[in-house]
Order: sequence, then structure tokens, then C-alpha cells
Amino acid sequence: MVVNLLQNGKIGLAPMEGVIDALTRELLTRQAGFDWTVTEFVRVVDTRLPPRVFYRHCPELAKRPVATPSGVPVHLQLLGSDPEALAENARQALSLGALSVDLNFGCPAKLVNRHDGGASLLRRPERVYRAVKAVADALAGEIPVTAKIRLGFSDRRLAVACAQATQAGGAARLVVHGRTRDEGYRPPAHWEWIGRIRQQVSIPVVANGDIWSLEAYWKARTLSGCRDVMLGRSALADPWLAPRIRHWQQTGERLPETTWEMRAGVLKKYADLQRQHLPDRIVVSLVKQWLAQMRQGNAEADQHFQRVKRLTDLETLLESLVVDSGPLQMPDWAT
Repeated sequence: MVVNLLQNGKIGLAPMEGVIDALTRELLTRQAGFDWTVTEFVRVVDTRLPPRVFYRHCPELAKRPVATPSGVPVHLQLLGSDPEALAENARQALSLGALSVDLNFGCPAKLVNRHDGGASLLRRPERVYRAVKAVADALAGEIPVTAKIRLGFSDRRLAVACAQATQAGGAARLVVHGRTRDEGYRPPAHWEWIGRIRQQVSIPVVANGDIWSLEAYWKARTLSGCRDVMLGRSALADPWLAPRIRHWQQTGERLPETTWEMRAGVLKKYADLQRQHLPDRIVVSLVKQWLAQMRQGNAEADQHFQRVKRLTDLETLLESLVVDSGPLQMPDWAT
């Protein structure tokens, strides 16, 4: 019974500005697990952006299908507050072959909010409505418009109203991060509030926030009533979380926990891909940035981070990720 229920759930890879780029998407979708991904946001102010900006955020647009190398669809996200500018850039995205346009009303970053973007719009649901409506009208049904919100800016009083505003504006799907902007990423995520929203709208609602394990996945689905979920920070912390959930969905079997060697292997593959395009000193920073994400909830990863965080040479850093263990040993299910 449980397995049959779980089989219906899809898993999305959430965008994270400055963290999950095309190469990260490629690595995280190599194994079966994710059903779709969303790009880092394209920041829209008051002009129609040139194609190169879209290709920089979503290089997958240059090929067909618009997907990672393993075939997982990649959807484009816009962030802004001017309905006309969003509409113009949605049309630009459509002309470049975007699969859909996702609107970001969830970014909690102070700089973004100070410049009237992301979660700042949640203080006035009518602004959310106007932004979604302008984009939906511009796309004229050729591709969907979707949206992501939080439970509010400072409190949850307008959570349902903001969700209903996205639906009224024409959104085909809504992702809800289960915290307000002021709550940032402090636990817990309020999955039960996502459930309240789901009961007040008719479009599909996707649960997001604090899904770090199989148990958390099931609890998030149970409390929210949502079929689908999105993973962000947890996918970086454990690159095998989505494949583990997928395996559990299909078989009811729990796979072993992700080892440090598996995490280190991902970091090394990531470095190999990034160094083809970037200088070593930048790659060092990117590897450390991902390793810092892996520390969350994992004491072993934190120990390795503390050990290598001051290394500045890329080769030394990569060689030091695994100490005195010889070649990386991957379990059969992770290869």
C-alpha cells in the first residue's frame, strides 16, 4: 500500500542562486531520481534581456530537448517585480525554446528583497497576481507559467492569499517553501501549512523545505498532502538522496546511507567538469562551497571540511578529500 502511494510522487531539483548551475544539475541528475530541475533565477528589472543572459543561466537552451545530459527537463526561472518587464522576458524565454517560465516569489536574500524581488512581493498578494497574470498572458498558453512562494514575508497571514493569487494569475503549478522569508532556513519547515494552501487551490502544489531523509520525505508528503516534492540544500548535502527516495518508491527497500567516499567522488567529478572552463582558484572555491553544503547534518563531512578548508591548491585539495583509503570505492548501487 505505501509503495503504491509513493510511486506517484515526483521529485524536482530546486534552484539555488550561485550554487546549482548547469554542471551541478548534470551531476545531480546522472542517476535516476529527479523528474525536473529549475535554473537559478534570471534577474529581470526593466528591460528585455539579450539571449546570452538566458544561455548563461540555462545553457541547456542551446540544445533540444532542453534537459540535462541524462534527459531530465530543465525549466527557466525569472525573478522580478515589474509585470511588463517579466512579460517581455517571458516572451524572450519562449522564443529561445524554454519549456516553461517559473516565477520566483520565494528568494529570502536581503539584497534581492531590498530591490523589490523574490519574497518581498508576498507582502501584497495583488502584486503576485499581476506578475503571474502578465507572464501567463504573454505566453498565451504556448508554455506553462509556474511559481514558487514562501509562507509569507514576516508571518503567514497572507500565505493562502498569495497562493490563490498565483492560481488566479494563471500559474499551472505552485511550489511552496514551508517557511516565511524572516524564518530563512531555520527549522522546522511547516509542512502542515503547505497542506492548508493545497486545500485552498486547485493547481498542483509541490512541498519544499527540510526534506533531508526518507523519513522527512514521507512526513512532508503526509503533513502537506502533496504528491510531489522539491529538494534543494538536501540534494547538495546528499547527492544520493533523490535516487534513494526513488529506489524506495519503486521497491520499498532502504538503500545504505551515503558514505563520505561517495560524497568525495561527486566533488572530484564536479572539479573535473568545472576546471575545463574556470581557473583552478575559482574551482577551489566552488568545491569548498559544495563541501560546506555537505556539512549540514553530517558530522563526517564537517570533519573533512575543517581539515581542508584552508587549502588553496586544487590538486592538493582533491587529493586530500579522502585520506589513506586508496582509490574511491563506490557501492554497486551508486555506480
